[in-house]
Amino acid sequence: MTGPSGGSSAGERGWSLLARAEGDGVRLELGLPDLSGQPVTAVLSLDKTEARAFARALLAAAGDATERTFPAGSEDL
Repeated sequence: MTGPSGGSSAGERGWSLLARAEGDGVRLELGLPDLSGQPVTAVLSLDKTEARAFARALLAAAGDATERTFPAGSEDL
């Protein structure tokens, strides 16, 4: 579910993600409520080329994880 600024609310997953246009690129903020007992926010400011490469890498990682979680032929389970 997306929050008002195009991010995912922390209440649903225990983490939050906010993405917004910034100059000629994008700003990503990943919020983790408890990392070694402390809340942490990682901020990435990427230009368009970097943002596209990052998005491709995330999609590839998600696809790989999905394939490992649901291998071919598992639809019969």
